[in-house]
Amino acid sequence: MLLKKWLLLSMVLSFASAVISGPVLARTLGSSSPATDTEKRLDASARVLGEIMGTPDKGIPQDLLAKAACVVVIPGVKKGAFIVGAKYGRGFIVCRKSGGGWSAPAGVKVEGGSVGFQIGGSETDVVMLVMNEGAIPKLLSSKFTIGADASATAGPVGRTASAATDAQMHAQLLTYSRARGLFAGVSLEGATLRPDDDANKDLYPTAMSNKDIVMGSVASPPAAAGLLAELNKYSRRRSS
Repeated sequence: MLLKKWLLLSMVLSFASAVISGPVLARTLGSSSPATDTEKRLDASARVLGEIMGTPDKGIPQDLLAKAACVVVIPGVKKGAFIVGAKYGRGFIVCRKSGGGWSAPAGVKVEGGSVGFQIGGSETDVVMLVMNEGAIPKLLSSKFTIGADASATAGPVGRTASAATDAQMHAQLLTYSRARGLFAGVSLEGATLRPDDDANKDLYPTAMSNKDIVMGSVASPPAAAGLLAELNKYSRRRSS
């Protein structure tokens, strides 16, 4: 009789332990959880840059990318957002590190801007090259307006920058967009960039500003490996 009671008690305790520990075990096994929206945007940013630079005759001149102090990539900007000035696109900014290579990515949001965004398609990929280090502090501030806080123009397209106009070569920002496979330099005059604090919270263990991330010695998260690999592949600085 005692043996039966002991066996019954053991079965009850085992069942209770499984019920309690099951979710914990599931969370543990699920530590390699599905990618977050932020991580998916990092992957999309890497893919956008790779596809654009993979067609050199129709992409960003590689020598300009090699000279850029910072690069902003915003994949999948929604077309309708800029018609009503509402929502927007979300992407990332990375800048050159003083010791070489690229910084960890910081999240940015873009909204507003000219009809240059509306070149067709339901979504538009946006790329910006920051060609002048003097524009970086404003770019990393709480609000940056293209054209007002830094001179900007549509960037040249092609294998080299030899066809760039004088205005393009002296602009602080060169701006591009791609929709329906069409890639072109476009005016983003009036668009504003702000830090994407939610994205930064997803990527980093402590709260940090975009300046802390980009200008500091923050380690890049694993999710940024693809984007940094594309940048390193196409933008290695050449010795003069």
